[in-house]
Amino acid sequence: MAHQSLPPEQIAQAFRILSSEMPGRVPGAMGPKRQPNPFRSCISCMLSAQSRDANTATATKALFRLARTPRTMLNLSEEDVKTAIKPCGLYNLKAKNIHNFCHALLDDFDGVVPNTRTELMQLPGIGRKCADIVLQFAFAIDTIAVDTHVHRVCNRTGIARGTTAEKTAAALEKTAPSWAFREGHFWLIQFGKKVCLARAPKCATCPLQHLCQKRAEETASGTSLSKKRTSGKAEPSSAN
Repeated sequence: MAHQSLPPEQIAQAFRILSSEMPGRVPGAMGPKRQPNPFRSCISCMLSAQSRDANTATATKALFRLARTPRTMLNLSEEDVKTAIKPCGLYNLKAKNIHNFCHALLDDFDGVVPNTRTELMQLPGIGRKCADIVLQFAFAIDTIAVDTHVHRVCNRTGIARGTTAEKTAAALEKTAPSWAFREGHFWLIQFGKKVCLARAPKCATCPLQHLCQKRAEETASGTSLSKKRTSGKAEPSSAN
């Protein structure tokens, strides 16, 4: 298994190819589950963890029918929150995180969602991926958020290497060319959903196959990732 990422010139080439093959950021993109402000984006992003898009949407709508600000959210009991968000799974943990998030937001930031990764990650329930998604969509700060699709694509191709999504994000921040930060998240996630699929990647028609480290390994060993048996659970939802 290759442990080093591609050389910088090949990483830049990969992003140039993705920019021409993938639609990128579409006009009117509104962020995590199309929420209109940073607070609701944070809550929606927390609810999306290990949840299908449809289930997240159901839970988000139910919760925001009850409360839409940190203060009104704290007027709800944890049981009220659990009932509303039950469709998205992990509702016990998520309800607790939402209450703790709202308390911390009011106590430490006067109820205003901060616009830096460091500060966002100080809030309960907000990890690197969620922070980067909120920065990208709610504050128009260019960053490449790493979800399960982006993590898979980066590590298969060699665009960036990391044993976890957070480590891949840190590596990607160093390896990606600066011009790719605005739309890189979109290119990678679209590529992961359309071409570099989890269990049946379309390697034969992949525009990155001449650069892909995984493809090179398989060619050398005589195996084929795209022909492996496809089974198992669907992947959780992502930001786009």
